[in-house]
Amino acid sequence: MSHARPGLTTCSQYDAALHALSAARQRWAETSVNRRLALLRQIKDALAGIASAWVAAAAAAKGLPAGDPLAGEEWLAGPCALMVGCNGLIATLEQLEEKTFLRRIPLRTLADGRLALRVVPGTLWDRLLLSGVRAEIWMQPGVTRAHLDRYAARAYDIPPAARQGKLALVLGAGNVASTAPLDVLHKLFIENQVCLLKLNPVNDYLHDLLAQALAPVIAMDALRIVTGDARAGAWLTTHPVVDEIHITGSRDTHDVIVWGEGETARQRRAAGTPLNPRRVTSELGGVSPTIIVPGPWSEADIAFQAQQLATQKMNNGGFNCVASQVLILQQGWEPATALLNQLYRLIAANTRPDYYPGAENRLTDFRLRARQPLEIARGDALPLIVANTDDDPGFCQQEVFGPGLSVTRLEADSAESFLRQAIGYANQRLQGTLGANIVIHPRTRKAIGRKRFNALIAELRYGTVAINCWSGVAFLLAPCPWGAFPGHTLDDIQSGRGKVHNSFMLEKTERTVIEAPFRPFPRSLWHGELTLMPLPPWFITHRGQEAVAQRLVDFYHRPRWRKLPALLWRALRG
Repeated sequence: MSHARPGLTTCSQYDAALHALSAARQRWAETSVNRRLALLRQIKDALAGIASAWVAAAAAAKGLPAGDPLAGEEWLAGPCALMVGCNGLIATLEQLEEKTFLRRIPLRTLADGRLALRVVPGTLWDRLLLSGVRAEIWMQPGVTRAHLDRYAARAYDIPPAARQGKLALVLGAGNVASTAPLDVLHKLFIENQVCLLKLNPVNDYLHDLLAQALAPVIAMDALRIVTGDARAGAWLTTHPVVDEIHITGSRDTHDVIVWGEGETARQRRAAGTPLNPRRVTSELGGVSPTIIVPGPWSEADIAFQAQQLATQKMNNGGFNCVASQVLILQQGWEPATALLNQLYRLIAANTRPDYYPGAENRLTDFRLRARQPLEIARGDALPLIVANTDDDPGFCQQEVFGPGLSVTRLEADSAESFLRQAIGYANQRLQGTLGANIVIHPRTRKAIGRKRFNALIAELRYGTVAINCWSGVAFLLAPCPWGAFPGHTLDDIQSGRGKVHNSFMLEKTERTVIEAPFRPFPRSLWHGELTLMPLPPWFITHRGQEAVAQRLVDFYHRPRWRKLPALLWRALRG
């Protein structure tokens, strides 16, 4: 068996690591809250020490030249996301007694009786640094105000001596650097499980850096980090001491783990008898839509939202599980032409290297299935290929994971009718339920009416729904559960099962609804939208995003009022 370095390289070493974890799992399950708080604070300090090296390594691995503003993406989706995750868990654990952390969450009851929790903004820092951004967690039916505490931090309801320690295998993502360590924090601090983290080979360069950042829990034998190829991963999934598995990756990889391969896998599926009987949770991506609701858009609106759409498609080079893949437009809506032209121009200027393995082959397949593909050159990078969804059924069922985009146009006689049809299209035609985006003018939304709009959103069956925002932003926010819409089965897994992140440690969540202002500052103020955010720092067009993101990491490490002026000034410059 061949394996990548660094990390453990032989089955005997994997075996030794697993047995060390197994021996410590009960001790970890019984670890006190105060000790866990100390560990999280130590992780924050260690993370701050290696953050610059982490970003430099990620930028080099992805071919970003020194000084490229897009290195800001690596700060935001790397050390910043992990630092925010630590802060969220600390805040909850500090208020764990009688679950007082729930008391500071504004609640509302939706029209259908379900409970919604407004988790962003949750702090004064949120109001300043995420000005105008709001996020709610919509709970599953049956969760009430009176009994909310039953569905929060349930692992801590069990007395330490009565807890049963478990060992989880975490198969990490290969794209976004913080995904794997955030999954580990979820297993350790929310599900009470020690972890063996196997990095995706694409991210093997992170091994030593993550080992430094997570050294406090490694020292307690609560975590081991290893590298290895697909065969190593397969061997680990069947190890007898592994109790549970969490995977971030593809449907195909998930199905091989659960069912096996070939005809025997088909027979197991038909019989409902998985090859791997362990509990398997997963985040598996999908074909993410962006629904663009027709409305009275100005030229300035078109220019700003084109940057939004370009970010949804090309953040991290397009190698995201929630990268927008299908644009849904109303047939005959005139501003669409100008919007698409500006979108293509912005993507043409995004010439970063296509670092993720297999991108060229996947894009070639995408191009060959299109009847008359539009090809947008991107310098030396792979072109953007634009197709129509009706060219091939595969455009709705296969995640391209790269610079491929398809467009569908629906006939409708009103904005509300269009939105209703677009939601039906996304639910019924597109594979996956991880994230969906809606772009809608405030006047259009007002004309539909709040009650009706909320009812339509409730019909959109995705784990994260972003309104005038990108669903990927919710990934960066610790309180927001991340995962597919609940209800998928092992034999039709779609975007996976289970949720991660979720610093309030909630169970029975259904979706996150995140929204941002339709217009940036200062235009927002002229139209009554309360935000001080100009160009959001996660936009690929933000020229200062590296400086902003670096300052954010420093701020979230140790929040201080004196740090805010420089941070806000750099953000305001756009």
